[in-house]
Amino acid sequence: EVAVGAITDALPRTRFGRQIGNQLVRCGTSPMANYAEACGSESKKDFIHKLGICLKELRETRVWLRLVLKSQLVTDSKVGVLYDEVDQLRRIIGKSITTARSRT
Repeated sequence: EVAVGAITDALPRTRFGRQIGNQLVRCGTSPMANYAEACGSESKKDFIHKLGICLKELRETRVWLRLVLKSQLVTDSKVGVLYDEVDQLRRIIGKSITTARSRT
């Protein structure tokens, strides 16, 4: 995701900032690829599993973004906007998993 990259690039070049940036890049870009894999899944079980991975990565992304917000490492309002977007995606994916599980 482009916004994750911009926020990561804005983090301070301290050990703490680099650690958060590395984690944020990993979990913040993973949902996109895993969602693409879910869309091409070969079974309902595989679809649910891959959406579950997306959900876990979105939760982790939210944790790291919350840390960036609370520690005020980046003062750009885009952090809050991305946090909200990640939260919305988390809810959508969670609901998709629930719906997929309920279908026979």
